[in-house]
Amino acid sequence: MYGIVNKAIEDLVKSSFGEDRWEKVKERSGLEVDFFISNEPYDDDITFKLAGAVSEEMDISLDLVLQAFGEWWVLKTGKEKYGGLMEAGGNNLKEFLINLPIFHNRIMLIYPKLTPPEFKVSHQEDKSIHLHYFSQREGLQEFVRGLINGLGKMYNTPVEIELIESRMAGDTHEVFKVSW
Repeated sequence: MYGIVNKAIEDLVKSSFGEDRWEKVKERSGLEVDFFISNEPYDDDITFKLAGAVSEEMDISLDLVLQAFGEWWVLKTGKEKYGGLMEAGGNNLKEFLINLPIFHNRIMLIYPKLTPPEFKVSHQEDKSIHLHYFSQREGLQEFVRGLINGLGKMYNTPVEIELIESRMAGDTHEVFKVSW
């Protein structure tokens, strides 16, 4: 993952718990990194070690860490770093989710070495949609749940998210039913 992801985890921890706790997270993770360069790729293992260290240091589940990070990514990192792209995604939550499959194509122009997930939508209704999530990376479904929650907050639209298919259950990919 790119350094911007790891930097966002750092920003979330510092903002929520303070600089001292971030230093403890870094120590607990075993990483010898002083800072992250946003547009440089880093091994995915670094990101997973950081998330695990946050979970241990704060004594909260990894799922909750990933959900919080997903929301942070949308509401802070996304808005601050990609404001124009986020705004171009749609005028409401449903439009953004429908346009999500092309979002990473635009991001790849900024980060050419990115291995992005793929999203598809189905079952479009007035108040719900099925969001299909395909990724080479396993274990990030709760991060995606956090992203969806963050998007709901961005559009002032309370959401309910139900995981209806999962690779952990033997399916080929994750499918979220997103209702508002």
